[in-house]
Amino acid sequence: MRLLGLAISLAMLAGCGVDTASTAATGASIKKQELEEGQRAQDRAQQRIEQMQETMQQRAQQAAGSEK
Repeated sequence: MRLLGLAISLAMLAGCGVDTASTAATGASIKKQELEEGQRAQDRAQQRIEQMQETMQQRAQQAAGSEK
């Protein structure tokens, strides 16, 4: 009877370990997706900044050219 109880307990603990590993893997996957999304957002922001700088530079050149 004790052996059966021990076997059931070990099976339950093993199941918890699998669940914990699965949860950790899911959490890591979510963090990876968040990191990738953050990187894409940063890239888009950098592109916008570069576009704004080009526009400002063009306007400055136009303004300098119209003053002559």
